Amino acid sequence: MSLLCVICMIMEQIKLYPLKFEPIYQYRIWGGRRLANLLTKPLPDNDPIGEAWILSDRDDYPSKVTDGPLKGKTISELLVDSPEQLFGKLVDKFKRFPLLLKFLDCQKVLSVQVHPSDQLKEYIPAGESGKTEAWVVLQTGNDGKIYAGLRPGTTKEKLRNSLEKHKVVDDLASFTPNVGDGVLIKAGTVHTLGDVLVFEVQENSDVTYRLYDWDRVDEKTEKPRDLQVEQAIACIDFAQTAIGPANPIIENDGPELREKIFDNEHFILWRLTGTVPFMVGKEAAPRILVCIEGTGELESNNDLFSLVKGDVMLLPAICGACPFVPKGNVILLEIAVPETAFTNDQSK
Repeated sequence: MSLLCVICMIMEQIKLYPLKFEPIYQYRIWGGRRLANLLTKPLPDNDPIGEAWILSDRDDYPSKVTDGPLKGKTISELLVDSPEQLFGKLVDKFKRFPLLLKFLDCQKVLSVQVHPSDQLKEYIPAGESGKTEAWVVLQTGNDGKIYAGLRPGTTKEKLRNSLEKHKVVDDLASFTPNVGDGVLIKAGTVHTLGDVLVFEVQENSDVTYRLYDWDRVDEKTEKPRDLQVEQAIACIDFAQTAIGPANPIIENDGPELREKIFDNEHFILWRLTGTVPFMVGKEAAPRILVCIEGTGELESNNDLFSLVKGDVMLLPAICGACPFVPKGNVILLEIAVPETAFTNDQSK
């Protein structure tokens, strides 16, 4: 018997457990250093770090397990080795994990950008999907601003004219965010944000078209970043205007406060706030927990798994529903992949 066969047999015998992953830091010209106060992994060098990818099934940046007998395994490998344990009743729907989770430190404003919808296949590279995303605001600065959608009445011709005059900001709807705000950015929505720290959940896609980048120069390359104006304009949904914070729906007010912030064909997200034990997860379906305040422990199969601020934990479907025990006040985000989730060509 080959060594590979032996390893495969061992993997099949390992029952999946609540999995934590190491954050993957990304240099961004608009980033800062505030993620050092959220995550325990030290930031690299002195570069501006704009993103921490905290759950990523991407070929170039695969998330790796940090604890337990599966330490060092990537989420991609787990999907190959134990798909039924991980996905449960969703096992036949996806070839890779359908969501990408991040923390963003937007010290400076991002480029004005847009993502294609799943239906605009001519603007989506092979193996990718469209990109609907959403943010939960964790921290704001004095200049905190979210631009989401166009101002009513903005046409393609007006937008092109604004680009020529370098006055795109005049066509963008905006608001000053507060901590706790949830903002849904549907594919096709023109958007950007600055001087905020946010959690982001999105379709597992890296397709972004830059419309405008504030005429700035990347200090590392000493050149402006590339724009994709024609592709961006082609992907804009001009009906997406003046997007504001979501209105959470309170589903439960005891023992924990459970607020549903987002519910669409790509992801469902709840915010859970409590000081006494409450349940998380679901039978036969994967769930993701992100701790954004406080600490606590999750109990699964008679073992305890700690969660501290900044941790992400994937609950494989085999774990089912589990009790979570806060240590003081805790705030968790719980994310589900809908059973009716839209599927696209997500092959490797």
